[in-house]
Amino acid sequence: MGDSVTLQEIAERLGLHVSTVSRVLHGSPDARRRAASARTARRVEELATELGYRPNPHATSLRTRRSRLIGVLFPRLSEVVVATIYEGIEEEATARGFSTFVTNTHDEPATQRERIEMVLARRVDGLIIGDAHLDGAALAGLERSGTPFVLVNRRTERGHPAVVCDDHLGGRLVAEHFLGLGHRRVGVIAGEPFASTGTDRTAGFAGRYREAGLPLPPEAVRACGFDTAGGRRAATELLRSARRPTALFAVNDLAAIGAMGAARDLGLRVGADLALAGFNDVPVAAELPVPLTSVHSPMKDLGRTALRELLRHLSGDTPAPHRLLPRLMIRASSGAAVGPAIDP
Repeated sequence: MGDSVTLQEIAERLGLHVSTVSRVLHGSPDARRRAASARTARRVEELATELGYRPNPHATSLRTRRSRLIGVLFPRLSEVVVATIYEGIEEEATARGFSTFVTNTHDEPATQRERIEMVLARRVDGLIIGDAHLDGAALAGLERSGTPFVLVNRRTERGHPAVVCDDHLGGRLVAEHFLGLGHRRVGVIAGEPFASTGTDRTAGFAGRYREAGLPLPPEAVRACGFDTAGGRRAATELLRSARRPTALFAVNDLAAIGAMGAARDLGLRVGADLALAGFNDVPVAAELPVPLTSVHSPMKDLGRTALRELLRHLSGDTPAPHRLLPRLMIRASSGAAVGPAIDP
């Protein structure tokens, strides 16, 4: 088999995580001891020999000649949330003697795979992935390479190490706020279904309403792009429906700003006729003509923490998942008066 044998195949045959196999076969003596017991290490080495496994020279060079360079993937660095997370990554890396570079993938799986290969060709020590889709499919090649990586801002269903805001809790905070104001008929501008940020924030919000005996009907949740155009379109559909919501939760602030435009076009006053909340609390949120209620995500801390966890990974330790706490910043946009029209 020889060149065709991968670390992932060895790991699957033995029921181990690929990082354990990688450290046994490629790590320093200390890393090997931390990764596995002597018996497990022997099993890995014996199977690798039996299958004719030969290390990838590129992957080996990453462990023997450090470049002190970290590759970062994001959907679009032009987005303020992404740019702020990257600032945290870059600041922490600089403080620890590492350099970083970033590439955009536009959230397209084929581009994600291409950019991962391009980043690996730059002889990076590791990667921080900020564009992961829930299915994690685009990360398969990166897993096989054995190159250390950590996710930031998004998680996958495959359990890759991730540093995220507690998005589920953030959604619940908005629901608690709306329920406290008396809103029973609500809608969600839910973002893209492939991203954990959208699905987890929506799930937290909808779950709290379900607990209150007010489950959201499917038509009250609209998927859209994470931008103003997507938010405007989704809000227009919700606000033109027969059961117009009295409150809207947009899973990011750009979509919430788009919803403000939709409300204006329909003759509705945000903060009076319609309660509105967003997520992330970007700097412009507090400066809008009607200041936006928003869940504050510790964006720069997400980046710093992800970089620290990647360096722990590089040292041979297992990176730890993190969920950083959100805070609800209540402003004028959610101050809508609630009247009889909200009754189901």
